[in-house]
Amino acid sequence: MVKRFVDPNAEFLFVPVEKIDEVVKKESAIPYDAPGVELGHKGEKCSFDAIIEKYKLTDPALLKVAIIVRGADTGKPEIAPEAAGLDSIMTGLSINAKDDFEAIKNAAPVYDALYNNCKLDLIREEHKGELEKMDRKQRREFLRKMMRE
Repeated sequence: MVKRFVDPNAEFLFVPVEKIDEVVKKESAIPYDAPGVELGHKGEKCSFDAIIEKYKLTDPALLKVAIIVRGADTGKPEIAPEAAGLDSIMTGLSINAKDDFEAIKNAAPVYDALYNNCKLDLIREEHKGELEKMDRKQRREFLRKMMRE
């Protein structure tokens, strides 16, 4: 999601917590999801929320993803029905990955699919009346067209 909405050239570095300050200075890196950093957990919010806020991201589907991620990442699955499933999927992916790089690579299609589902939900809400008048094939084509816009 970072590459899609913030910086397509973003590179990720994974270092032990005690090396974060050193690597940030050396690489001009932006620390993420570590104790005490700007893009970390704060109160009820998670690192994903911090990115949304810092970079002023307003895409409605992305904001829905943020709620789901917050539920999964903060142990509050009740805030979004999809949160428990996302937590389970991310746990399974990370435990089977050989390292953090592989975990991020494997997680990317999950987050893309989650984003697309959130976007689809918003389109369905906005066009509910129109969709009710269509048969299944028309609905599918209409939704596909709307997703490409």
